[in-house]
Amino acid sequence: MSPGESQIAATRLAKLRQTLAGSDLDAIIITQPENRRYLSGFTGTRGVLFISPERAILAVPFVYLEQAKKQASVFEVVRFQKEFAEVWPDLVAEVDARRVAFESAHLTVAEHGKLAAGAKGAELVPMEGIVEGLRAIKERGELDIIRKAVALADAAFAHIVEFIEPGMTEREVAWELEVYMRTHGAEKVAFDLIVGAGPNGALPHHQVSERVIGTGEPIVMDLGARVAGYHSDLTRTICLGRPDERFTEVYDLVLRAQLAAEAVIRGGLVAGEADNAARQIITEAGYGEQYGHGLGHGVGLAVHEKPVIRQGSEEVLKPGMVFTVEPGIYLPDWGGVRIEDMVLVQEDGVEVLSRAGKEPVIIK
Repeated sequence: MSPGESQIAATRLAKLRQTLAGSDLDAIIITQPENRRYLSGFTGTRGVLFISPERAILAVPFVYLEQAKKQASVFEVVRFQKEFAEVWPDLVAEVDARRVAFESAHLTVAEHGKLAAGAKGAELVPMEGIVEGLRAIKERGELDIIRKAVALADAAFAHIVEFIEPGMTEREVAWELEVYMRTHGAEKVAFDLIVGAGPNGALPHHQVSERVIGTGEPIVMDLGARVAGYHSDLTRTICLGRPDERFTEVYDLVLRAQLAAEAVIRGGLVAGEADNAARQIITEAGYGEQYGHGLGHGVGLAVHEKPVIRQGSEEVLKPGMVFTVEPGIYLPDWGGVRIEDMVLVQEDGVEVLSRAGKEPVIIK
């Protein structure tokens, strides 16, 4: 870990301790992978953070021991043989912990049972969203990486517009997108890419198939790249050749809804109001029942993280938050239209990070 990375980890650790300072907790256990990486810099797949006001410990198995020492220099590294429960009783005793928080949304019942059995009188206190709340506000370095991941998805879409032809299968197009991103700087794709042609576009989470792409039908493409652990998420809908009147109507409506939402987003806005800005337009046009998901979700170390932009949410948007704006309309037996940008909240508005074109009709 470089001096700069060590300073970032130390600052994040201080923020977490400050958050916990107002509680009656003596320590916290971090098991959620993205939270563990965010706080420590450790990228391995197994490990547990044990944090108290005085101690910051990363417990890992032997196979990650040296990696942990290199990546998490702010933390003491402790080795366990098979599981964290082996070293947990000693850690509790060393800091004289009486109340220890754990991530209830991640720790399994079985793991909880083993920790409770070895707690030596300490009480395990369930908590949610502590680290996720810190992660929701992106730092400058995080934004730099996210911009690279977003630009890579934009470039992949520009490439696929030139590549795609009627007669190709959804799977061929998805593979071309993946190859492009992997050979242009992505660690991996951000998620299983979606290419839904014709009626398959009515499935928001469609899995690519061997369906042949035809002319004049909607093609929903949802793609993203992972760069240095951070993700991007982009959706565009196109039509190869002349579309029918429904496509033009639905596409224009979804785009208008998206632009309306992006126009109102700013620091201090309640998340539910951003959702309403798009949903009202779609509902008034008679397609409310065909728009069945929220407006967007945070993107960072995870593809889906805080904040969640949906109906009724009272969460206040803050400068530095990064999330998607992705209204959609899905019509069974015909197809769907979804348009998705990633945006950065600012004090007085929003910066649209995604720059991919939104021209829907591609004439080949």
